[in-house]
Amino acid sequence: MKITIGSDHGAVDLKEEVKMVLKEFGNIEVKDVGTFGTEAVDYPDIAEKVCADVVDGKSDRGIVLCGTGIGISMAANKIKGIRCALCTDVYSAKMSREHNNANVLALGGRVTGFGPAGEIVRAWIEGEFSGGRHERRVNKIMALEN
Repeated sequence: MKITIGSDHGAVDLKEEVKMVLKEFGNIEVKDVGTFGTEAVDYPDIAEKVCADVVDGKSDRGIVLCGTGIGISMAANKIKGIRCALCTDVYSAKMSREHNNANVLALGGRVTGFGPAGEIVRAWIEGEFSGGRHERRVNKIMALEN
Protein backbone atom coordinates (compact mmCIF):
# COMPACT_ATOMS: atom_id res chain seq x y z
CA MET A 1 0.00 0.00 0.00
CA LYS A 2 1.20 3.51 -0.83
CA ILE A 3 0.31 6.41 1.44
CA THR A 4 1.04 10.09 0.87
CA ILE A 5 1.26 12.13 4.05
CA GLY A 6 1.51 15.85 4.62
CA SER A 7 1.07 18.43 7.36
CA ASP A 8 1.22 22.10 7.97
CA HIS A 9 3.52 23.63 10.59
CA GLY A 10 1.00 22.90 13.38
CA ALA A 11 1.37 19.15 13.07
CA VAL A 12 4.94 18.42 11.95
CA ASP A 13 5.75 16.55 15.16
CA LEU A 14 2.61 14.40 14.96
CA LYS A 15 3.32 13.69 11.28
CA GLU A 16 6.71 12.26 12.23
CA GLU A 17 5.08 10.06 14.89
CA VAL A 18 2.49 8.84 12.39
CA LYS A 19 5.28 7.94 9.97
CA MET A 20 6.86 5.82 12.71
CA VAL A 21 3.55 4.01 13.20
CA LEU A 22 3.28 3.38 9.47
CA LYS A 23 6.71 1.71 9.56
CA GLU A 24 5.15 -1.00 11.77
CA PHE A 25 3.35 -2.23 8.66
CA GLY A 26 5.83 -3.94 6.40
CA ASN A 27 3.77 -3.36 3.28
CA ILE A 28 3.37 0.42 3.40
CA GLU A 29 5.39 2.84 1.29
CA VAL A 30 5.18 6.42 2.58
CA LYS A 31 5.63 9.59 0.55
CA ASP A 32 5.98 12.76 2.65
CA VAL A 33 5.05 15.97 0.82
CA GLY A 34 5.94 18.26 3.73
CA THR A 35 6.09 20.55 5.45
CA PHE A 36 9.32 19.72 7.22
CA GLY A 37 9.71 22.59 9.68
CA THR A 38 7.84 25.02 11.87
CA GLU A 39 7.76 27.88 9.38
CA ALA A 40 4.13 28.72 8.60
CA VAL A 41 2.61 27.15 5.49
CA ASP A 42 -0.97 27.08 4.24
CA TYR A 43 -2.76 23.80 4.94
CA PRO A 44 -4.86 23.90 1.73
CA ASP A 45 -1.62 23.61 -0.25
CA ILE A 46 -0.64 20.49 1.69
CA ALA A 47 -4.12 18.97 1.31
CA GLU A 48 -3.92 19.54 -2.43
CA LYS A 49 -0.56 17.75 -2.72
CA VAL A 50 -1.65 14.72 -0.70
CA CYS A 51 -5.03 14.40 -2.37
CA ALA A 52 -3.60 14.79 -5.88
CA ASP A 53 -1.59 11.62 -5.31
CA VAL A 54 -4.69 9.76 -4.13
CA VAL A 55 -6.91 10.97 -6.98
CA ASP A 56 -4.20 10.30 -9.58
CA GLY A 57 -3.67 6.76 -8.25
CA LYS A 58 -0.07 7.42 -7.20
CA SER A 59 -1.11 6.54 -3.64
CA ASP A 60 -3.82 4.28 -2.31
CA ARG A 61 -4.62 6.57 0.61
CA GLY A 62 -3.54 9.83 2.19
CA ILE A 63 -3.04 11.27 5.65
CA VAL A 64 -3.30 15.02 6.25
CA LEU A 65 -2.55 16.89 9.44
CA CYS A 66 -2.87 20.45 10.69
CA GLY A 67 -3.27 22.01 14.13
CA THR A 68 -6.81 20.72 14.69
CA GLY A 69 -7.33 18.63 11.58
CA ILE A 70 -10.42 20.69 10.79
CA GLY A 71 -9.09 23.07 8.16
CA ILE A 72 -7.06 20.50 6.29
CA SER A 73 -9.97 18.04 6.25
CA MET A 74 -12.25 20.75 4.85
CA ALA A 75 -9.69 21.52 2.15
CA ALA A 76 -9.21 17.84 1.31
CA ASN A 77 -12.94 17.27 0.96
CA LYS A 78 -13.16 20.02 -1.67
CA ILE A 79 -11.08 17.86 -4.01
CA LYS A 80 -13.11 15.67 -6.32
CA GLY A 81 -12.70 11.99 -5.48
CA ILE A 82 -11.66 12.51 -1.87
CA ARG A 83 -13.47 11.19 1.19
CA CYS A 84 -11.49 12.63 4.08
CA ALA A 85 -12.40 11.72 7.64
CA LEU A 86 -11.21 13.77 10.61
CA CYS A 87 -10.85 11.17 13.33
CA THR A 88 -10.23 11.80 17.01
CA ASP A 89 -10.89 8.27 18.25
CA VAL A 90 -10.34 4.66 17.21
CA TYR A 91 -14.01 3.84 16.62
CA SER A 92 -14.46 6.75 14.20
CA ALA A 93 -11.31 5.74 12.33
CA LYS A 94 -12.56 2.16 12.00
CA MET A 95 -16.02 3.25 10.86
CA SER A 96 -14.60 5.79 8.40
CA ARG A 97 -13.06 2.87 6.54
CA GLU A 98 -15.79 0.25 7.03
CA HIS A 99 -18.81 2.45 6.32
CA ASN A 100 -17.48 5.45 4.41
CA ASN A 101 -14.48 4.03 2.56
CA ALA A 102 -12.44 7.08 3.61
CA ASN A 103 -9.41 7.40 1.38
CA VAL A 104 -7.84 10.21 3.43
CA LEU A 105 -7.43 10.47 7.20
CA ALA A 106 -7.12 13.84 8.94
CA LEU A 107 -5.55 14.35 12.35
CA GLY A 108 -4.91 17.39 14.55
CA GLY A 109 -1.39 17.90 15.83
CA ARG A 110 -2.42 20.25 18.62
CA VAL A 111 -5.38 18.21 19.85
CA THR A 112 -4.41 14.54 19.45
CA GLY A 113 -1.58 13.01 21.45
CA PHE A 114 1.01 10.68 19.98
CA GLY A 115 -0.40 7.56 21.65
CA PRO A 116 -4.03 8.07 20.61
CA ALA A 117 -2.94 9.13 17.11
CA GLY A 118 -1.03 5.89 16.71
CA GLU A 119 -4.08 3.84 17.66
CA ILE A 120 -6.27 5.88 15.31
CA VAL A 121 -3.85 5.35 12.42
CA ARG A 122 -3.58 1.61 13.09
CA ALA A 123 -7.37 1.22 13.13
CA TRP A 124 -7.71 3.25 9.92
CA ILE A 125 -4.98 1.29 8.11
CA GLU A 126 -6.43 -2.06 9.15
CA GLY A 127 -10.03 -1.12 8.39
CA GLU A 128 -11.62 -2.45 5.24
CA PHE A 129 -14.68 -1.18 3.41
CA SER A 130 -17.74 -3.33 4.14
CA GLY A 131 -19.53 -2.55 0.88
CA GLY A 132 -23.17 -3.64 0.79
CA ARG A 133 -25.59 -0.94 1.88
CA HIS A 134 -22.62 1.30 2.62
CA GLU A 135 -21.53 1.25 -1.02
CA ARG A 136 -24.85 2.75 -2.07
CA ARG A 137 -24.36 5.54 0.47
CA VAL A 138 -20.78 6.22 -0.53
CA ASN A 139 -21.90 6.42 -4.16
CA LYS A 140 -24.47 9.02 -3.13
CA ILE A 141 -21.80 11.02 -1.33
CA MET A 142 -19.60 10.97 -4.42
CA ALA A 143 -22.54 11.97 -6.64
CA LEU A 144 -22.80 15.20 -4.65
CA GLU A 145 -19.60 16.34 -6.37
CA ASN A 146 -21.54 16.64 -9.58
